[in-house]
Amino acid sequence: MGSTSNPVHEATPSMSLTGHLQQVFSHVKIGNLVAGLSGGVVSTLVLHPLDLVKIRFAVQWYFSLYEERVAAGGTQRTLSRRNPNVWGAGASWGLYFFFYNAIKGYAKEGRQTELSATEHLVSAAEAGVLTLTITNPIWVTKTRLVLQYDAGLSGKHYKGMVDALVKIYRQEGLAGLYKGYIPGLFGTSHGALQFMAYEELKRDYNKYKKAPSDAKLSALEYITMAALSKLFAAATTYPYQVVRARLQDQHNKYNGVIDVVRRTWRNEGFVGFYKGIGANLIRVTPACCITFVVYENVSRLLIT
Repeated sequence: MGSTSNPVHEATPSMSLTGHLQQVFSHVKIGNLVAGLSGGVVSTLVLHPLDLVKIRFAVQWYFSLYEERVAAGGTQRTLSRRNPNVWGAGASWGLYFFFYNAIKGYAKEGRQTELSATEHLVSAAEAGVLTLTITNPIWVTKTRLVLQYDAGLSGKHYKGMVDALVKIYRQEGLAGLYKGYIPGLFGTSHGALQFMAYEELKRDYNKYKKAPSDAKLSALEYITMAALSKLFAAATTYPYQVVRARLQDQHNKYNGVIDVVRRTWRNEGFVGFYKGIGANLIRVTPACCITFVVYENVSRLLIT
């Protein structure tokens, strides 16, 4: 009697967690890490100013970009705030593609059929959890640096990325570096939905063209697939980003995720959970397109 199960993935008493991880990482390709990192860094350098606007709108603090630029030391502050953004985006995209392709390769091992939409969703969600666990301290640092426009009032001032990491750890412990981690876990649904949509769009489009599912597309085609998948994911999951940014903001004290949600709903209503979405959509759509085009082309150069 035939079976469609994959014996490689069947759990057995002798198969330890370490064994499973070894099988997953047998599909690791450093090229995916380098390609993802390249895409994240390039898109961040190009579109950093819009990300600054999005975060500040999300936490309700209004400011003048012109005044910040001309203030004493403004250039240094701008550069210090860009560093964690570049590191965070580069590391996040690199690790995400790194883990995602390894998990996807493991799931597909020994199979002749394509992965389903659900399998793409689960693979991307797992990659998101691993990536977030490693990079959350960088994102906390980024948020703190972006929002330290009133250091005298808050009593906290950070000179740069490393200084912020050290001070947050000393003053708030490990918990301080992982503020926003719980809503960030919910946010892995964003990447999962985006990658699922991206994979399905590529596969259906290639099927429509009667081409192999992994056939190379043109830059314009990659841009279209990336834009559509990103818009879908962003519109679906944006509220968690507002909650996460407010938890990480050093100017306000919240007693956890529920407190942020309750106070935002009470004071601002439904609209409060979508503050900054305009700037976010303007930023993330081209950022995603740049990232995916760079990734697809660099990965094809590095991975045979």
